[in-house]
Amino acid sequence: MKIAVLPGDGIGPEIVAQAIKVLEALRGDGLKIEMEHAPIGGAGYDAAGDPLPEATLALAKASDAVLLGAVGDWKYDTLPRDKRPERGLLRIRKELNLFANLRPALLYPELAAASTLKPEVVSGLDIMIVRELTGDVYFGQPRGISTLPNGEREGINTMRYNESEIRRIGRVAFEIAMKRNKKVCSIDKANVLETTELWRQVMIEVAKDYPQVELSHMYVDNAAMQLVRAPKQFDVMVTGNIFGDILSDEASMLTGSIGMLPSASLDQHNKGMYEPSHGSAPDIAGKDIANPLATILSAAMMLRYTFNDEANAARVENAVKKTLAQGVRTADIVTEGCRKVGCAAMGDAVVANLG
Repeated sequence: MKIAVLPGDGIGPEIVAQAIKVLEALRGDGLKIEMEHAPIGGAGYDAAGDPLPEATLALAKASDAVLLGAVGDWKYDTLPRDKRPERGLLRIRKELNLFANLRPALLYPELAAASTLKPEVVSGLDIMIVRELTGDVYFGQPRGISTLPNGEREGINTMRYNESEIRRIGRVAFEIAMKRNKKVCSIDKANVLETTELWRQVMIEVAKDYPQVELSHMYVDNAAMQLVRAPKQFDVMVTGNIFGDILSDEASMLTGSIGMLPSASLDQHNKGMYEPSHGSAPDIAGKDIANPLATILSAAMMLRYTFNDEANAARVENAVKKTLAQGVRTADIVTEGCRKVGCAAMGDAVVANLG
């Protein structure tokens, strides 16, 4: 299996290096993989004048999976919009048709004290957020900034979904729920947005094919509130691109740190791009203090969803659990009585606990 490794910007190279340590250890035990690096984001612009160089896209298309770090840095903020790092990320998702973004929000018992919510509110938390990734306001046309006849500037972004886009992400959510607690909560704003009115209608239609699964609906503003009031009421949440972007970041803080939240972005054949849910954090880049666990856990998701290798996926996840149980912590999740380590040392600890 071939993996395209795209470290990206900021802390991306540091955290990806730790995931590679884990994969190399598994390869030493017989996992048949090969890895090839390429630039993306600001690194892509520096290398080829494009946040998604043609060679990087070609490698991603030719590979079985993509392991991504993070993109973005303040120094690129003055570039034309189509040259900024984030455009490379949006383009690779679209080019690879990675329409289904899976973001598990799982609280490890050892991190209950690291959450900003009371332990009794978050203990036992296990949510899967299924976010549609290639439609919605991020991709809808028309878009742009224009000048009106009176000289005033106007910004336009278009929220749009067609029925087939909603139906396919709905099926992903229901299939996942069938393997969990058989509950799907669809998040929309159907009271004011016609786009999400259609979303709700289609979700109800999809639910008819899954009579074992309980479907509920919630407006996005209420969902944001419920995530911090009573998050354990949720099993699988399914929603559109912009709502999912916001809610999954909110959910990450329930787990103690956004540095703990992995993600998988899949096409219809389970080819995927795997990346931590956090950003590039340029302010701490090169300081060896970033948390690599979300990236390592993203590699575990790659083993499970693309490589269909449940044994090695569980092996990596158990190594993370054992490391946390030993009290090893990076700065973002350290609590009293724990041992604070850097990014590289955390990667080493996980490798040592692979067993």
